[in-house]
Amino acid sequence: MLEPGRRLDRLDPPLLDWLALVADDPLAFCLGAFPWGEPGVLEKFSGPLAWQAEIMADIKAGLLSPNQAIQLAVASGHGVGKSALVSMITLWAFFTSPDTRGIITANTETQLRTKTWAELGRWFNLCDFARDHFILNATSLVSKDPSRERTWRIDMIAWSENNPEAFAGLHNRGRRQLIIFDEASNIADKIWETVEGATTDSDTEIIWLAFGNPTRNTGRFRECFPGGAHASMWHTRQLDSRSVEITNLPRFAHWAKIYGEDSDWFRVRVRGVFPRFGEMEFFSGIEVDEAMSPDREVYVDARTPLALGVDVARFGKNSSVLVFRRGRDARSIPPRRYQGIATTELSNHIHSAIAELSPDGVYVDGGGVGGGVVDQLRQQRLAVTEIQFGGKDDITGLFGLGSGEKYANKRSAMYGALRAWLPTGMLPLSTELRKAMLCIQYTFNRKDEIQLVSKEDLLEDNPDVDFDELDALACTFGGPIAKVWGEGPLRPQAVEFEYDPFSPERMAA
Repeated sequence: MLEPGRRLDRLDPPLLDWLALVADDPLAFCLGAFPWGEPGVLEKFSGPLAWQAEIMADIKAGLLSPNQAIQLAVASGHGVGKSALVSMITLWAFFTSPDTRGIITANTETQLRTKTWAELGRWFNLCDFARDHFILNATSLVSKDPSRERTWRIDMIAWSENNPEAFAGLHNRGRRQLIIFDEASNIADKIWETVEGATTDSDTEIIWLAFGNPTRNTGRFRECFPGGAHASMWHTRQLDSRSVEITNLPRFAHWAKIYGEDSDWFRVRVRGVFPRFGEMEFFSGIEVDEAMSPDREVYVDARTPLALGVDVARFGKNSSVLVFRRGRDARSIPPRRYQGIATTELSNHIHSAIAELSPDGVYVDGGGVGGGVVDQLRQQRLAVTEIQFGGKDDITGLFGLGSGEKYANKRSAMYGALRAWLPTGMLPLSTELRKAMLCIQYTFNRKDEIQLVSKEDLLEDNPDVDFDELDALACTFGGPIAKVWGEGPLRPQAVEFEYDPFSPERMAA
């Protein structure tokens, strides 16, 4: 075994002898296989993180019982080094036992390709002997020995409830078998059940590892933990991100201040604790699809008021968006989008839209630079309602939308009204809007009020999603609205003076 911090010198000791020596000790393998302390990405580390080393020790202890599968489940917060641990264990299991077979899957194919497998590639390249004997392909890790290409391999497989059979053929009797579920909380129960059937071989080293944020109160990942139906079969650990040396403690303190330490958001993403109510998408995918269906029809007429919602862009890639909603119809008038323009120019576009379409209510996001847009519109004698997303909920129950629910702020309440409107509303056929709606998540704050996850936090996991049009649509629920006959928000001057010292008559005098 190599001393900690030393790189593997295949001549001292010979590579095959050393790999055989660490075949039952993943920590010893990791200490010798990677360039800890040397210039590069591992320069500041002397070995795996403390919690990673503890998991490796659990695996080593489990190997002492060869006829019993090692089943470890770890629920953790963000940023703890989970993907790095998955990579190190994968390479140890594969390199140290000839004819090892295995599978790695994750909650989504995107997660699997861009995070899990990408991280495996990084650690594969850090191991100086890996390329001499093994090949890491786009979807598989295989031996270079052509006679063992089918028997010595680990495959990346994206799961599908419609094709669980893809996981059914994993058997490797008499050898080592590795199964890894990444972001396991959102992997369907049917996949767990199928894989379970592959863990019945005798005289086989079976290692089944499940990692993830504890996002759901139901499902097989939750049942691995105390109180669950399958808890007796699993060794579990719940890891608070704040206990890990590499994590962003100021960021977690910020989240604690916003959401509260006992909120579901904080429990899932920091404490590694399952939520009280379960973290879910705020909008139903089925309802969104039905509202966007070309077959959806709604009834509106001349008496139905028209609302204009405006989301004001705050930085470069964002757009300012105008969205129009006439009762149940948010499709017939296309949204108007402007990028990279000054607030004065945006105000002029809003004024033009008001003059053209005579909306009965105008609701403008007044946060940040939006406050300047509101001021300019009011200077133009336009009757507009300023929306402060972080302000108090003053709309719940209007028109029966969202009644009986408690919301933490105005943003959450407007989205709640939109959600209540959705089953009978008509949305534009927009893939970007659909993506944004299905990214919205909520939690419960310490007062058990519904609180949407902030856009900034959502964008960390979904950097390419555009929330501008959705925010503008939500603004159309920013206050009560009724049909105004005449000029709508183009109001006449509130006070007319009888005496005008500059009138033509007096100037002539």
